[in-house]
Amino acid sequence: MCSWATGVYGDALDGVLEVRSAYVNIDKGVFLLHARVEYPVNPAIRSALRDGVTLTFDLDTRVERERRLWFNASIVDLTLKRELMYHAVSDRYVVRDVKTGQQESFPTLEDALTFLGRIDSWPILVEPQLNGGNYLISVRAGVRRGRLPASLRALFFWTDDFRRVSEWYSWSLPV
Repeated sequence: MCSWATGVYGDALDGVLEVRSAYVNIDKGVFLLHARVEYPVNPAIRSALRDGVTLTFDLDTRVERERRLWFNASIVDLTLKRELMYHAVSDRYVVRDVKTGQQESFPTLEDALTFLGRIDSWPILVEPQLNGGNYLISVRAGVRRGRLPASLRALFFWTDDFRRVSEWYSWSLPV
């Protein structure tokens, strides 16, 4: 049973995990991030969610001022955290924003993952934080195992390594 569970939940994170596109626009001095992320979807993820596993989806964002003769200066380092779980009674997938507690529910896993992969107008910084020069904006997506039901906690008490991250998607922003 233990090796079966490890194999199923380990494979759940297999598949494409990639930031497809990202950009910022400025609205009244606030830099808003727009990104498209492709998350893995496979039968193992569906099975893990139906067994009560919660998955956490992170979007890490960095803004750094580029320097020529020294390391880049970090301006902003933010993470958007959201959880995906399956609600058996309603037969729906629920996405919850960890910071605000706001929830959305979806009839299919594909709909939930599409929602998670579509980031629109997320405020990442304000103009006064920038003082000229070139800036590097980087975005990376991640997925990891979140909370486990009590029955599975006994099987997985020794490990917390179910985590995958994409490559950084970066671009320059001259100010």
